[in-house]
Amino acid sequence: MKIHFHLYYSTQYGENLSVNIDVRQGDTAKTTTHALTYLNDTRWHGLIEPDIPAGASVRYWYSWHNQAGQHKTEWGQRLLELPGDADSLVELFDYWNPADAVENAFETQAFQVLQPQMPPAEKPGAAKPFTHSFNVKAPLLKPDEVVCLLGHGTGLRNWDSKAPLLLKPSAYGWSVRLDMSAEDFPLAYKYGVWNTRSNSFEGFEDGGNRVLFAPRPAEKKGASTRVVLHDGFARFPNQRWQGAGVAIPVFSLRSKNSFGVGEFTDLPALADWAQTVGLKLIQLLPINDTTATHSWTDSYPYAAISAFALHPIYLNMAEVAGKAQAALLKPYAKTQQALNAADAVEYEGVLQNKWAILKKLYAAQKAAFLTDTAFIRYFTDNQHWLVPYAAFCYLRDKHGTTDFNQWPEHRVYEEKAIEKLVSPKSAHYDDVAIHYYVQWQLHRQLKAAADYVHAKGLVLKGDIPIGIYRYSCDAWVAPELYNMDMQAGAPPDDFAVNGQNWGFPTYNWAQMKADDFAWWRQRFQQMSLYFDAFRIDHILGFFRIWSIPLDAVEGILGYFVPAIPVLEREFHKAGVGFNYDRLCKPFVNDQLLGDYFGAVAAAVRDRFFDRTPDAGHWSGGSPYSFKPEFDNQQKVEAWFSSNVGDAKKMPKRQKSRYSDSMKTLWRSNRDCCNCCPTSS
Repeated sequence: MKIHFHLYYSTQYGENLSVNIDVRQGDTAKTTTHALTYLNDTRWHGLIEPDIPAGASVRYWYSWHNQAGQHKTEWGQRLLELPGDADSLVELFDYWNPADAVENAFETQAFQVLQPQMPPAEKPGAAKPFTHSFNVKAPLLKPDEVVCLLGHGTGLRNWDSKAPLLLKPSAYGWSVRLDMSAEDFPLAYKYGVWNTRSNSFEGFEDGGNRVLFAPRPAEKKGASTRVVLHDGFARFPNQRWQGAGVAIPVFSLRSKNSFGVGEFTDLPALADWAQTVGLKLIQLLPINDTTATHSWTDSYPYAAISAFALHPIYLNMAEVAGKAQAALLKPYAKTQQALNAADAVEYEGVLQNKWAILKKLYAAQKAAFLTDTAFIRYFTDNQHWLVPYAAFCYLRDKHGTTDFNQWPEHRVYEEKAIEKLVSPKSAHYDDVAIHYYVQWQLHRQLKAAADYVHAKGLVLKGDIPIGIYRYSCDAWVAPELYNMDMQAGAPPDDFAVNGQNWGFPTYNWAQMKADDFAWWRQRFQQMSLYFDAFRIDHILGFFRIWSIPLDAVEGILGYFVPAIPVLEREFHKAGVGFNYDRLCKPFVNDQLLGDYFGAVAAAVRDRFFDRTPDAGHWSGGSPYSFKPEFDNQQKVEAWFSSNVGDAKKMPKRQKSRYSDSMKTLWRSNRDCCNCCPTSS
């Protein structure tokens, strides 16, 4: 079998096009790339005889590259349905689909949810014999509209708008198959819109007629030629789709059926309301597990201990218990009422009571859930993150901290050691498996809620924090994926004059690229189980991040990575002197000490500073340098936060004021410190 590819695309000298053919059969997949040949200013082509086993699935797409080494591929792939005749010729006529075409947005998962329900696509092989397959995309039709086709010749109804050919939904968009063996070529054709409710023609697409030429005959006598036209997007007017949505944290959805906090089972009620008022989208704040200390400080949603695990606080206890274990919840009825009546979420109280209930439910249900085929399938699909997460939670509770650097054992993640730790034969297996149980129940409830939202014709959107918690399961399992000696944040601005320090390690993009960004792919796949679209928090971090040294407290001491450095010679070229010590180290003299500390300036100087040798005015240096025990902001803050020695004698308010002053002095006159690492 031969395939003749025709691609409508205008190129310039030095640019080349190729077609990529992906053949899949069972678990075997093979992709080959074939160069196309320039035909004229608007078309490239190539006659290819690919090796395609019987019954294989075939998809293809086009690529562009130039002599400068630049490369790009078009958006999406096309499914190729081959005729059964091995001697036949398939002629494919395609339009390049640019990735930035606005219309492509309407073929993404989110907009698929919003599209009206169409009848199922025609089954392959059910159609009558045909010579031509017309395929076009039209994602913004109304529920009562379908694409129609008219053109020259009896096969295309001779432009009779009262009886056009109606296309049907297909894998490509809209399709119709015709036997045009008796037609005279060339001929012109055009797509239009037909209203199925009023049985009336609404009009043609914009632009000129499309032209179809006589097909190339097959080489072998008696063999057939099939023509497949992928005509891209129909040229219908841009209707500029509009829609509104609501962004909301799950915890705020508290209802009388909740346990002191909004839960996944409260999402259907929100979907009902959203549909009633005409909204199209529901966006949730991050829902990952943030349980680091079992205290209210864990309520910050952007510091998850796992980028994959869901937060146990959003689990509905009654649904988990069902009728069989409903009695286990009765002792907590008054507590539930009290927590629901609270003005704000009682984070610690809710979580403590839920875990108390969950331990009882786990004990009652573990025999059944561990052998449940649905759970086993879930466990198999998610064990790459679920097993380390369960082990991490067990070790967190055992040692009282998520800071794995302080654990007496398993500080460094080793897969074989963890497999032994979580073995069903271990005495503490229930303390591990309960986290499997909780995540399974959370998955069930969120998936059911997502399905309900979709049934209401609404898009469900998630939220992905840009950073990971420093003492998270992700950092424990693969610390090489992160720059653990740096902190992510934001530069100074009008809202935070000292910048922001979020404390999260930055990403080691070079290491992530080495395995084709497997962690990110897994993260997106996990989110796709529930969400149609994601908000990526501070998405600029994919391109550059404000990086702060680990020993700093304030964000102002950071710098962009990557960034273009300012070199020392550039200072000199601009007529500006460059003194490294003066510009890139804390500048402290008696005047500054007096300004900040007044009458106790001498005592502060003696306690925290050493006199810098040869730091006179002529050198431009600082007369005083911080003592080694105070030579970064974290050491300064730690001393003032302690309750020993001189720090113990200071009133709390004075401690805070002096600590802020010392940190300010530490960064004084470091306005150009970002250039220092590359100033030579």
